[in-house]
Amino acid sequence: MKSPRPSGSAAPARWPALAPLRTRAFRTQWPADLCTAWALEMETLILGWYVLVESGSVLQLTIFGALMYVGTLLSPVLGTLGDRLGLRRVLAGMRMSYALLACVILLLAATDQLSPTGVLVVAFLVGLIKPSDIGLRTALVSAAVPPSQLVAAMGISRTTGDSARIGGALAGAGFMVSLGMLSAYGVIVTLYLVGVVLTLRSGPAGVKTAAAAPARTSSPWRELVEGLQHVWHTPALRAAMAVAALVNLCAFPLSGGLMPYIARDVFGLDQKGLGWLVASYASGALLGSLVMSSRGAALRPARTMLASCAAWYLCLLGLALPITASSAMALYLAAGFCQSLSMLALAVLLMRGSDERFRGRVMGVRMLAIYTLPLGLLSAGALIPVLGFRGLVMGYVGLGLAMVVAIALTWRSVLLPRNAPANATG
Repeated sequence: MKSPRPSGSAAPARWPALAPLRTRAFRTQWPADLCTAWALEMETLILGWYVLVESGSVLQLTIFGALMYVGTLLSPVLGTLGDRLGLRRVLAGMRMSYALLACVILLLAATDQLSPTGVLVVAFLVGLIKPSDIGLRTALVSAAVPPSQLVAAMGISRTTGDSARIGGALAGAGFMVSLGMLSAYGVIVTLYLVGVVLTLRSGPAGVKTAAAAPARTSSPWRELVEGLQHVWHTPALRAAMAVAALVNLCAFPLSGGLMPYIARDVFGLDQKGLGWLVASYASGALLGSLVMSSRGAALRPARTMLASCAAWYLCLLGLALPITASSAMALYLAAGFCQSLSMLALAVLLMRGSDERFRGRVMGVRMLAIYTLPLGLLSAGALIPVLGFRGLVMGYVGLGLAMVVAIALTWRSVLLPRNAPANATG
């Protein structure tokens, strides 16, 4: 007589990529991240289009994009708080702040007091905490699942942002066109609140987090310095941080912050066209996330990070050609795929190369690398009137490819060998 099969083991055995969903904390955190990501994407697209149309200025659009990431300087501090107070608690508090600030936009729109200046003020406040969201939830994922399931869990977790960019872009554009800003923001506030509730319910049952750690005697600032020193004295982590800073400087502006300008002024698209352009990029990223969750364990993280990053820049180089909007969507599809592989490999490298005690702080430093994104956006806003859009693309892609090569050569002993710890599979 055959022994009974343990409940819930069949699916993970047949589909190893879904194994992380056996963990209750991860299974609850995933929809919490999904709701939050959808709301953030809808909000960013709606407000970016609003600022561009109402002000008529690409410079104000880039200022809006830069303000959304101004809080990257606070990311190491929030990461330290996550290590001390508990990642889940800090993350839930941040997400409640998003909901409250979305209510401010809703109130201003309902009273006909909304203006580009008001949007920029709210963007600044959101930007103080938003950059830390992805870092803290990545650290929480790494604490929730066994090490053998880390790559699959990262891939599944990444689908939240990728699917949000697809659905959030299309839904945000659709709501704005058909129902107006009030209805769109009603949906956004609801999604934020659901995300808060689910985050609080994703209690770390069986998960070791800072909340369960022994009482600490050192100061938060000392712990922050220790986290920075841990990154600095670990060559693989330093190399990964350099890649993160590079792509935020001259790849993400072309893939995100400048999208409203690219849609309207380069390809002559309306708001729905913007939604399709964003969705094309996100569809490629989602495909990359699915590949990483199912096949990523066989990939070598450091090599994958570098090769995919270079391919990402080459895809963006196509934007400098006289192409149609449909061709641009195809290029963004490929760019999104490469971006997903590169950034997921980078996250795996960081989590595997970090001491468990420093995960929150390491991801806080990782988010600090996003500070180059507002610099890249603001520089783009100043350079486009001088160089033109295609000149900007060639300059940013050329710089990006040159720096990828420089990073690979500088840290070649830890990034390139097949048997290096940074290229460990499994």
